[in-house]
Amino acid sequence: MKIKILFANIFAAFFAAFLLTESADKPAERSDTEILLEAVTTAASAASATTSRTTAATTVVTTTTVTTTKKIDPPANLVMNCMDSVEAGANITLEDFITDRNVELKDGSALLDTSELGDFETEVPYIYEGTEFRQTLSYHVADTTEPLIINPGWNSSHKVETDFDLNDYIGFADNFDDHPVLTCEGEVDPDTVGAYPLVATVTDSSGNSVSWDITINVVEEVPKSVDTIPRVDYSDFISRYNSDDVQFGIDVSAWQADVDYNAVRDAGCSFVIIRAGYYYSQITPDSYFRQNLRNAKAAGLDAGIYFYTTDRTEDGVREHVRWLTEQLEGQKLDLPIAFDWEEFAHFQKYGISIRHLNDVYAAFADEVIKQGYQPMLYSSKIFLETIWSERMKQTAPVWLAHYVNETNYEGEYAIWQASAYGRIPGINGDVDMDIRYLNQKIE
Repeated sequence: MKIKILFANIFAAFFAAFLLTESADKPAERSDTEILLEAVTTAASAASATTSRTTAATTVVTTTTVTTTKKIDPPANLVMNCMDSVEAGANITLEDFITDRNVELKDGSALLDTSELGDFETEVPYIYEGTEFRQTLSYHVADTTEPLIINPGWNSSHKVETDFDLNDYIGFADNFDDHPVLTCEGEVDPDTVGAYPLVATVTDSSGNSVSWDITINVVEEVPKSVDTIPRVDYSDFISRYNSDDVQFGIDVSAWQADVDYNAVRDAGCSFVIIRAGYYYSQITPDSYFRQNLRNAKAAGLDAGIYFYTTDRTEDGVREHVRWLTEQLEGQKLDLPIAFDWEEFAHFQKYGISIRHLNDVYAAFADEVIKQGYQPMLYSSKIFLETIWSERMKQTAPVWLAHYVNETNYEGEYAIWQASAYGRIPGINGDVDMDIRYLNQKIE
């Protein structure tokens, strides 16, 4: 369009100049070529002026406003001091790891990596004037904790003329080492009756050790334990602990065989936790699981399940959970799926540390949640205090086993298995009796 206008302007100017040249008086004759060149030059100048005026008239001036953001620099007086050394395998949050600071941590609940021994660095995110920065901190991971003696076997009996292994009479574990070493001073002659004093020592890979005295009695016959434990009637159990914020229940397995859940309900029982199966070398379903779950629900009892395992691998317990959910076939539960690991009497035989066992439970709990259910940790008081970490006990509700009239366990628990020697209508023989605390939310 601009080219067409320019050409038209040149032509008009040329024509006007030609007419003026023809009609004006000329002082001297000029050739046609000179006249034509002058006309073209004049026309071009006129066209250029016209084009300039047109362009100037249609030009739009745009003004851009630039907004600048003030750059925030890290604080010049940053204070972030931390522990020099931490214990191997310990669950330490950044909030606890950092001993002194003058800035806000982005996530103080994040865990410090204590899974390996040695010197390490970690980048700690923090917030200053609304901006995130990172500070690198150095720390040392050391193992200074001596092994834990779970079962000291102080005065054990061994049948004469049978193979002797001290590991059959004691149990121990280490917080970090999967394979602490057992040694002993003294000898046992398993073919000769007598009392053999020993000094047993367990040493971990960091050189931490613990020693204790033990006597092995080689005998003709190992004495059988005598059951002198009194049984408790379920009605007396309810009377002892009855209050507005509790419910009473039982937990069952194939050991209880056929249960009359209507009679159990009428005796004051409100819930039942049912063994779904167990694992030693393979998963084995509890032969009464489906019947128990069906009949308990039909009687109007709240139901949860538990699984007994000796597996020491995270992949293994995840597979347990997937198997459990297959058995449930989409059924909802009123109570959680409990993890039951009790092989502590000879714990060292499983080649696992306390830290790794906690990781196994964490994997179980994580998989239960992924499958749409709630996990729960079952354990006795002594192992809740010595084996299971605070973080694991806070991950999900705790089902406490402590067979006393009044528990002195100081941690939180949602269900208390207060006796393994209950008697209730609808069950032949002993049954575990439980108390559920309604102020502890479990689903």
